Amino acid sequence: MKKFIIIPDSFKETMSAQEICRIVGKAISRYYPQAEIRSIPVADGGEGSVDSFLAAMDGQKVFVDVKGPFMEKIKAYYGITADGTAVIETAACAGFPMVKGRSVGEASTYGVGQLIVHAAAHGCGKIIVGLGGSCTNDGGAGAAAAAGVKFYDGAGKSFLPIGETLDKIAGIDISGFCPEVRMAKIISICDTDIPLYGPSGAARMFGPQKGADPAMVEKLDRGLKNLAEKVRKSLGRDVSELPGSGAAGGMGGGMAAFFDSKLQSGIETMLSCVHFDELAKDADLIISGEGKIDSQSLRGKVVSGVARHAKKLGIPLVAIVGDIGDDIAGLYDSGVSAVFSTNRVAASFDEARKRCREDLALTADNLFRFLKILKI
Repeated sequence: MKKFIIIPDSFKETMSAQEICRIVGKAISRYYPQAEIRSIPVADGGEGSVDSFLAAMDGQKVFVDVKGPFMEKIKAYYGITADGTAVIETAACAGFPMVKGRSVGEASTYGVGQLIVHAAAHGCGKIIVGLGGSCTNDGGAGAAAAAGVKFYDGAGKSFLPIGETLDKIAGIDISGFCPEVRMAKIISICDTDIPLYGPSGAARMFGPQKGADPAMVEKLDRGLKNLAEKVRKSLGRDVSELPGSGAAGGMGGGMAAFFDSKLQSGIETMLSCVHFDELAKDADLIISGEGKIDSQSLRGKVVSGVARHAKKLGIPLVAIVGDIGDDIAGLYDSGVSAVFSTNRVAASFDEARKRCREDLALTADNLFRFLKILKI
């Protein structure tokens, strides 16, 4: 009997990982009706992380009134798993879809800090914070402020830094940091390993995707550099070159600096939680996927993470993705056997998202029809 593992990330703004598992699983059953199919919807720290952890470990969502990225009142949520671990998504209250025409330089992670404080105050001794999918570039200063950190400008006046004002930070005071948060073990999971600032830092790598023009990119980069210098001076911590410190607009660095958080790969954390190697060791094929696969996918995204394990186990992996970018040759070396795009008619994103489920179903059907003919 054949065994298939379906382990995709969501296709951002189109399909959840759970939907993808259902659609691909249906195609497998059509051609391999006796097959064992194990579906593992996952996330790498971005949108869908809470749902993935709750699906893997059981638990419930907690809804909280917090501040959105532009300090508007919103209702966000985090998850509490059956063992009492809190799982928080940056995307839940500072996610990219919340930009709504505003500048990334104005966006804050303050609401994320509020979720962390709420979870710690309600007895969660372990907190996992997913850093993907943000619309921010404030280095986590907003989250730190929500937890009691004070930032001062050159005149000694306290203020709430945002991306475009990070360069005004002259002093940092952590004496009022929330004691419950200080007691918690906090792990930040990242979908990238980029540093805080510089040529491959948060502002230059992801600022343009968040709407920053070249001048704003330079300003945001200078701000993150200033934040790192003030953290080094005030806290004695150097987070500038820490892998993942540039995640979520520099929030990785802020989590390490202010929350004493360990930064680790989101997909590796997820695979460990679901005991992936044990589950997949006798599989015939692994199917993974994400919205777009490109050179950045090698820096901590779902497909590359799953591929490393597939390669170690000696199991072929097929990636079904929404779009294929340039420079993906390295993915084949990492363990990906083949890549298929669901964009069958070269449609624009706005058009492709309307037909994404049908196109995924047709792509999966085509793949397993071919494998069946080959008697694989």
